[in-house]
Amino acid sequence: MTFAEPLLDRAHLVLDSARAKGLRIATAESCTGGMIAAVLTEIAGSSDVVDRGWVTYSNAAKIAEIAVPEAMVIAHGAVSQQVARAMAEGALARAGVDLAVAVTGVAGPGGGSEAKPVGLVHVALAARDRPTQHRECRFGPIGRGAVRVETVKTALDMLHDQLATW
Repeated sequence: MTFAEPLLDRAHLVLDSARAKGLRIATAESCTGGMIAAVLTEIAGSSDVVDRGWVTYSNAAKIAEIAVPEAMVIAHGAVSQQVARAMAEGALARAGVDLAVAVTGVAGPGGGSEAKPVGLVHVALAARDRPTQHRECRFGPIGRGAVRVETVKTALDMLHDQLATW
């Protein structure tokens, strides 16, 4: 997979910042299907920062792999702030890293509803000994690929912002 330079630049910033602070990262991805981990690991030497990533596309995977409570998925749906937060916190706990970023959303072109339209994405960041952060993004029907790329940008920006305060 080839990534655009601006995306790779963001990934470099995250890796350099985490490396300078001796911190490790994990990812838990649904709508991006592993793109966050892929862009980070596209950069040679990233293994000193990137520990692991999960692609938890199905509800069953979210529940089994990163301990998202089934009752939460039933109550709020997979595309929700609650599930995104639980994904990040589950990845952080399971991997034993310093930071974990998680994404869940409706990339489209189908699958949207009035309550959860195409382009709705929830991004969460859990960090050791810090409160979990969340961003709700409404990218709109800009196309599946564009929603996924914008989600990766948001996730990398959240990681970078958190690392800047470490």
